[in-house]
Amino acid sequence: MPSKHHITNDEQPNEEILTLQQQLSDLTEALQRERADAINIRRRHDEQIAGMRTMVKANVVRDLLPVIDNFERALRHVPNELEGNDYIKGVQGVVKQFEKSLSDIGVERIKTVGEAFDPTYHEAVAMDETEGTQEVVSDELQAGYKIGNEVIRHAMVKVTTQ
Repeated sequence: MPSKHHITNDEQPNEEILTLQQQLSDLTEALQRERADAINIRRRHDEQIAGMRTMVKANVVRDLLPVIDNFERALRHVPNELEGNDYIKGVQGVVKQFEKSLSDIGVERIKTVGEAFDPTYHEAVAMDETEGTQEVVSDELQAGYKIGNEVIRHAMVKVTTQ
């Protein structure tokens, strides 16, 4: 007569099946974690590449901004007798082309005059204090630029309280 603790041949395969099912479940869970990790690594890599592209663009644009600044300064001081001159129109066309090229790569000019002063985008270099409490940009002394939310160069502005 067999003892009560003796495993019959019918019980042993069931135990093996349960063990194999648990191993399969553990391996499936581990594979799912590995897949999620791989997806996260790819996503972080893509974000880093995009960030590097933005940084490189910002560095190149930063180096070119003095050129556009000088063009704009020159156009602000065109003598009256040269207004409408083809040469001046050509220089204006170059400035517009430069601005379009910046826009095409995602560079935006920071809004200034009439906007609420925001130290994230504006650098106040002059202040007219009045009785008001709200700081508003009253004049742009040098244009600022950004790519998305990343500032390439702060706009230098004059601020007035209203």
